[in-house]
Amino acid sequence: MYVPYNQLPDNARVWIYQSNRKFTPEEELQISELTTSFVEQWTRHGENVKGSFVIKYHQFLIIAVDQDFVEVSGCSIDASVKLVQQIQNLFKLDMLNKLTIAYKTKDDLQIVSMADFTQMAKNQTIDKQTVVFNNMVNTKKGIEEQWEVAAKDSWHARFFNA
Repeated sequence: MYVPYNQLPDNARVWIYQSNRKFTPEEELQISELTTSFVEQWTRHGENVKGSFVIKYHQFLIIAVDQDFVEVSGCSIDASVKLVQQIQNLFKLDMLNKLTIAYKTKDDLQIVSMADFTQMAKNQTIDKQTVVFNNMVNTKKGIEEQWEVAAKDSWHARFFNA
């Protein structure tokens, strides 16, 4: 059962899928249609799931579910991953690579490998104040409060302590 993202509670569970590149406007429209259709039919052992999604910065697909309504696990989570795999294949994207890091520059958002991020921290190309995307957050409230943070305030801080 699809509901608008802003109607989900703060404790809604989220999964963040970061694309290796920005979605084109056409892709974003199709991704929205595919994801809406998926969420409308999403079930857990025959029970409807109350969920939603949001696309941020034309590069992140965030899927959310109200676990107070029905708690998802195993097969229902696997189904959402299959949706992301379908999107990847359809648009030639990489959205499941957990070894890339997104951060903000003055003008844009950048995606680099973890190795490159480590080197940039070492070379002081970026610093502890660099705004990073903490894709480890897992609630809607976490998206609002802990997703876009200074590197020093997330797991990324370890790259500056070496």
